[in-house]
Amino acid sequence: MFSSRETSALIDALQARGIADLRVLAAIGAVPRELFVEPEFSSSAYEDTALPIHCGQTISQPFIVAYMTEKLDLQPHHEVLEVGTGSGYQAAVLAQLCRHVYTLERYAALHEEAKARFRRLRLDNITAAVGDGWAGWPEPRAFDRIIVTAAAREAPQPLLDQLKIGGRMIIPLGPRLLRQRLVQFDRTERGIEKQELLAVRFVPLVHGVSVKAE
Repeated sequence: MFSSRETSALIDALQARGIADLRVLAAIGAVPRELFVEPEFSSSAYEDTALPIHCGQTISQPFIVAYMTEKLDLQPHHEVLEVGTGSGYQAAVLAQLCRHVYTLERYAALHEEAKARFRRLRLDNITAAVGDGWAGWPEPRAFDRIIVTAAAREAPQPLLDQLKIGGRMIIPLGPRLLRQRLVQFDRTERGIEKQELLAVRFVPLVHGVSVKAE
């Protein structure tokens, strides 16, 4: 199932930390993480750690990618919105598990790099765009799942508004780098239900769009 000794070791480490969904583990195993890290960090590609990428951003540690993906409970027919494309790694994992991924990135440079990686891996069920993650997908659309890979102080209302009934959003909430927690929002016929998950550290979700590093 997994392509290398390094990948197999990573999968073993994720299972040891409680990731049990075999679909998620297979998706992690199917995506070559070394393509999503900067060349100087390639030797650490399969370590369970976050790594820096361009524009002052990071590629999340594999455990967090796997944990958030598992909590989404993805199904093959789902359409998913990702806010914060970054390197494209999380979107590539999601693409193994659902019908289509729509991913937003505020930095044009990261957007272009991620698109090149998607093309290289022939991931034709990903639509990437430059946009303001706070505002949600720029065209009217409702999603089965939403995943946000940057921390906000509160859940952006436009994202909640784009969540289908029966849909779920996973987002880190809290002050910058301090007291952040992943939070799960489920939209039901009765409204929004909220559940706090584990403590995390993410870069902040910033308003607007940037065409160059800040």
